[in-house]
Amino acid sequence: MPIIQSAKKKLRADKRKNEINKKVKDAIKIALKQFVAKPSNENLGIAFSALDTAAKKKVLPKGRVDRKKSRLSSLVKSTTKTVAKQKQARAVKKA
Repeated sequence: MPIIQSAKKKLRADKRKNEINKKVKDAIKIALKQFVAKPSNENLGIAFSALDTAAKKKVLPKGRVDRKKSRLSSLVKSTTKTVAKQKQARAVKKA
């Protein structure tokens, strides 16, 4: 336990910040799990919002957030291309 008054105050502030950071990180984890389960533009927006909030509050570095957002958007693009190809293949089979 700290003895000096400023160290006690710092300990209290660190506990508050730790709780806030944990809430932000939990929100990111939930949003990313939802996105991975069902990649869609709606879930992408939710994930982007959670990541941007983390960057704004400096819970995660901006570069890491940008990298994650880039990878998520490329995942959406690849899944939409796959779905389009599947629909096209079905249309060819019917004809």
